[in-house]
Amino acid sequence: MNPFDLPPIAAALDAAYSLLTALAGALATIAPSWGAVLAIVLTTLAVRTVLIPIGVTQVRAQLNRARLAPALAALQKRYRKTPERLQRETLALYKREGVSPFAGMLPALAQIPLVSLVYALFTLPVVGGHANELLAQTMFGVALQESWMTVLASAGAWPSALVGLGILLILAAVAWFSRRQILRTTPPAADPRTASLAKFSASLSFITVVIGAFVPLAAAVYLAVSTAWTLGERAVVRRVLVGRQGA
Repeated sequence: MNPFDLPPIAAALDAAYSLLTALAGALATIAPSWGAVLAIVLTTLAVRTVLIPIGVTQVRAQLNRARLAPALAALQKRYRKTPERLQRETLALYKREGVSPFAGMLPALAQIPLVSLVYALFTLPVVGGHANELLAQTMFGVALQESWMTVLASAGAWPSALVGLGILLILAAVAWFSRRQILRTTPPAADPRTASLAKFSASLSFITVVIGAFVPLAAAVYLAVSTAWTLGERAVVRRVLVGRQGA
């Protein structure tokens, strides 16, 4: 069953769609060829602004994990042969430091409903029983409902494929900088296996590039704006929080 067909979710999606199309129509009076794209960008920025508190919580949790990393590594080395004791001592450490081992996880889950709702606006061909007119709009002559892969598979599609390629290059650049940011802010691993796992986890940022190639162009634009915002937000928030700790 499609969760977006459930009455409460469908009603929320239809309301969001009405707001989005109204915004696109208003922007089209200023920039006739860019109303839909500008609406996607502004909607994405609005959503990311609303989610700033969650981003702050996640960065704070990351800083706390980095601060406790040496003590956790010492506990793992000391009690590696007694898992139950290691678990007790680890929980006791978190309690003494006033840090939850799950900090950052619940806020990340809390944003899923809003992000999923907005993402659906840029991917579903039908919303509230009617066609998603936003996806019929174009960007440099390419319909926002087309994915890079479908355009690429069309005959004589290279001029149009360059539009999607540009979005993918943006996603790749953001993923590369995100990977650098994650690796730079991750505490040194205690063993090679953990270090390899950390590098692999950081490289998962590039999944957005793969997703961007298969989703509608509207969703790819959303991903590019959202990931770029997140990258910048984390850098700024981290600098502010570290500055406060050092003050």
